[in-house]
Amino acid sequence: MKGNDYSANNERIAEYAKICMDNYSIDPTLYDKYQVKRGLRDINGKGVLTGLTKIAEVKSYTIDDGDIIPCEGKLYYHGIDIEEIVNGFVKDNRFGYEEVAYLLLFGKLPDKRQLDNFKSDLVYYRDLPTSFTRDVILRAPSRNIMNSLARSILTLYTYDDQADSMDIDVIMRQSLQMIARFPRIAVYSYQAYQHYYEEQSLFIHAPDPELSTAQNILYMLRPDHSFTELEAKVLDIALAIHADHGGGNNSTFTTRVVTSSGTDTYSTIAAALGSLKGPRHGGANIKTAEMFEDIKVNVKDWGSDSEVSQYLNDLLDKKAFDHAGLIYGVGHAVYSVSDPRTKIFKKYVEQLASEKGREEELELYKRVERLAPEVINEKRKTYKPISANIDFYSGFVYKMLGLPKELFTPIFAISRVSGWCAHRIEELINNSKIIRPAYKNVIKHSEYVELDKR
Repeated sequence: MKGNDYSANNERIAEYAKICMDNYSIDPTLYDKYQVKRGLRDINGKGVLTGLTKIAEVKSYTIDDGDIIPCEGKLYYHGIDIEEIVNGFVKDNRFGYEEVAYLLLFGKLPDKRQLDNFKSDLVYYRDLPTSFTRDVILRAPSRNIMNSLARSILTLYTYDDQADSMDIDVIMRQSLQMIARFPRIAVYSYQAYQHYYEEQSLFIHAPDPELSTAQNILYMLRPDHSFTELEAKVLDIALAIHADHGGGNNSTFTTRVVTSSGTDTYSTIAAALGSLKGPRHGGANIKTAEMFEDIKVNVKDWGSDSEVSQYLNDLLDKKAFDHAGLIYGVGHAVYSVSDPRTKIFKKYVEQLASEKGREEELELYKRVERLAPEVINEKRKTYKPISANIDFYSGFVYKMLGLPKELFTPIFAISRVSGWCAHRIEELINNSKIIRPAYKNVIKHSEYVELDKR
């Protein structure tokens, strides 16, 4: 085959795929028979306890006399309510993501001197190796920025003389480099994509050492460097509230599983990126944003409860948008009554919508947020608390910030890498066993048949 012409083998590939479908399909009743916790969750959706952590806690219910009672969602970083953390740095009129990264890594809030030193360290570690931008990012651009990030992180392994070290001081240095470099690699990867795939002008801006992580993302991304104070603050809050979500989310669990094998930091973080890339995890806000674009086209009167409800019913009936039967951004594997991150984010979304003249669109979001739980409960006859999750508004915010959808998930990664690094360090300090769950084989044994007798 020459180049990417696979047409000659298409029929055989289809045949291979059919063989796999026929031979790998497992009777769904067997999962119940053997009490398999699919997705590491029990029949009620509660996560199976697989580890202990001090880093973050997700709370969605209380227990009273053995009864599980859904409550307002809470998210804690090292025991501190994320809402209090955000309120603290917003009240002081300062950027907070760096403070959050410090808290996640070290387990305590920094004083002013410690925070200033930490910020200086991040500025120092932002630099990429000589010619790395040209030789790695620009010479092999990708259509997906998450793949560019992963490749770049794996390549950085070759520039590190201590890449395979398991010493915590080395892991800490590598972690600081990850947190500092992610924004630069992501933005440069996007600029390369725009130039080579979309035929746009190429510009590469070095980060400003005086700016925060959130400010620098906008500074490097925009041709004229310009951004408003509110834009940077809202992006900073987005980074702060996405930084961690306990050990049970897919990419963080991936981090801990891969770390337990004894592999290096670069391979571990690349694996986490692969997990986050998936549309069931980090890509959910893109799906939500695309769903709303479809709503705006197909619902004539955005202010009509009946028209919006009908569209939502069509979504659940697989008649609208991507025909998946889902209302994206509504519902969560853990939260039911409310997602605390949505609660924090929502008031800043309103401020940004006002600045951008997008109030009418915001009202559509609010209407869907109000109506979707009613439609879901009526359709599925469940009548349990359902709320909008953080993906519901984050895509809308990123669009108002002028961020391209190609960067939606990388922005998530820029934030979450601080949590991944913290979990990697905690796993190395406390656990000495490789994580190895059990799988039961459900096929009968058979005899080997010689080739000429098959």
